[in-house]
Amino acid sequence: MKQLIRLTLIAFLLSPVSLLAQKKIVAPEKITLDVGQKMKLDVYITENGKKIDEDVRAFSRARRSVYVDSTQTIEAFQPGEFEVLVIGGGEVDDYPDGNRLSIKVMVNYPAISEIKIEGIPNKIYAGTPVALNYTVLDKAGLTRTDVPVTFTSKNESIATVSSFGVINTLKDGKVAIIAKADNIENTINLNVVKNPIVKIELTADGDQARTGDVFHFTAKALDAKGNVVEDAPITYSFYGVSDDVSQSASGLIKQDGRFVADEAGTYTVTASAGVAASSKTLSIAPRAVTRKIEQVGQGSVTDKHTSDFWVWEGIDGRDYAVTGTWGADGTAYFWDVTDPANIQKIDSVQVDARTVNDVKISEDGTICVISREGASNRKNGLVIIDVKNPRDAKIISRFDENMTGGVHNVFIYQDHIYALSGGQKYYIINIEDPTKPYAVSKFELDTPGHSIHDVWVEDGIAYSSNWADGLQLVDVGNGIAGGSPANPKKFASYAYPSGANHAAFPYKTKSGKFYVIAGDEIFPYGLNTQKGGVNRAAGFLHVIDFTDFENPEEIARFEVPYGGSHNYWIEDDILYAAFYNEGVRVVDLSGELMGDLRKQGREIAWIVPFDSNGFTPNAPFTWGAQLYKGHIFYSDFNSGLWSAKLEPEKPKETQIQSK
Repeated sequence: MKQLIRLTLIAFLLSPVSLLAQKKIVAPEKITLDVGQKMKLDVYITENGKKIDEDVRAFSRARRSVYVDSTQTIEAFQPGEFEVLVIGGGEVDDYPDGNRLSIKVMVNYPAISEIKIEGIPNKIYAGTPVALNYTVLDKAGLTRTDVPVTFTSKNESIATVSSFGVINTLKDGKVAIIAKADNIENTINLNVVKNPIVKIELTADGDQARTGDVFHFTAKALDAKGNVVEDAPITYSFYGVSDDVSQSASGLIKQDGRFVADEAGTYTVTASAGVAASSKTLSIAPRAVTRKIEQVGQGSVTDKHTSDFWVWEGIDGRDYAVTGTWGADGTAYFWDVTDPANIQKIDSVQVDARTVNDVKISEDGTICVISREGASNRKNGLVIIDVKNPRDAKIISRFDENMTGGVHNVFIYQDHIYALSGGQKYYIINIEDPTKPYAVSKFELDTPGHSIHDVWVEDGIAYSSNWADGLQLVDVGNGIAGGSPANPKKFASYAYPSGANHAAFPYKTKSGKFYVIAGDEIFPYGLNTQKGGVNRAAGFLHVIDFTDFENPEEIARFEVPYGGSHNYWIEDDILYAAFYNEGVRVVDLSGELMGDLRKQGREIAWIVPFDSNGFTPNAPFTWGAQLYKGHIFYSDFNSGLWSAKLEPEKPKETQIQSK
């Protein structure tokens, strides 16, 4: 019996979970809310069955839909089913059932209140189709895309209507169209008149070009007397035959007359208005921009993950780079890259952090700023380093104020640092005297559950990537909106449906267009950061035309199958983009952009860094890329800093140019 007691006691003492500290998170399994409703979450920790006063954190995985604040109050903004994660404090081993659990949150769908139909023409020409521009709104004022709408024509001899709201007019007369969703109806009255259009004149800015070149078509509708029918509803379409019988002749046409082809072949573009139509045929050649790329050198880091980097010319005329580290010991490395084939580690700086996610260098090459996350004292600010001599980098100051939540990304521009704070905002910090930094302002959105990932500054405009809120363009000295570092003023924005806006890079083309390339970051299978972990990312680059700040338009994309975008660089009409597990992609951005850039053959080259000695061997996970003095430098999560060289461009006379 004594032996049994002794064995039981030994088992108790060796147990990883002491009975003296058996903790449990108590939280509801499911809660139901209405849109706009707030509720204080009843979440707490018990120890050996008794409620204790210990911190417990709750946060939403969909902050724009349901948001939990620091007081554990949840607020619902959008209908649907969501998850709130609850995490207990203290040691993980104290929780026999785990130190986290999830609450299922159901947000009720409000009743439908209105079917809004906009842009109804005063008259419609018989024989021409009309697509209704309709929106379903509910009582919370939200746009609903999940509610089916049915359409009915009161007189199908005059017009019929499809289940998608497209009206096909047959003859002149008046007709009522009814739209219905749930128990809500909207009736519109249409005036169909005799069609005067007898002819379409179609012109274009050329009839031959390469894949990816954008054509501009102009169509005029004429009546029997040759007069232009100004309000004619002209529709553009195309038909193509690829030179490669195994390929479809795909492309993209916009209803303002812009057309681009993806494949080499013959394409016929047609403009029509009812029974009148006109066509033009185009000859499309391959873009033929591919070039060879070769690996040149490597600055190996295999004992920890590598994060971002920056390359610059030092005041001594030599070339240097700085790289951060991720999930490690707060180290930043300095490199001599004057000979890209012989990258040499020359110094390092270690700070109180687990992650040095971002590193930037001032325009004059004398100051380096590095970000800090995971500090032992939770002062996750930034560190300013004197790099006049990169072989003896010296910390000269720190800035921690308002940054306990961590600094994920930073940027230096004209004696100011733009530093993220807690993933929600960025502070603008004056470093005219880098030994005495001080904040002069901040920029933060006021949307529900807002968050931010990155900020990039160029020509006095700060471009921030705000996840679901999309791109934010802020005047911090450009003058377009009267802003300054001390008084930042937002003047434009654009959000896209994925809600994964992670990075942004402005790009002014030689032809006068102003684009911003916006990148996603998505990990559909999660992120494994352990040694031996292999990852696969998703997401792509969105090309947003900001030539008209009031009406930005998403006009193109670059996507790599089975790879996700991360950081990138643009110079001389060429994009250098890191695509995580699919390496660095070099892309032709010349001319006007539209459609799927990769399908169009705009990818010039690609290189994937495999390293058998990597932190995780032969598991490329490329972080960012930068063109510097003719070489492409890039960092990789598992293997350090790399350099590559692209062969010279092919002679222009071998390429067909559009007019």
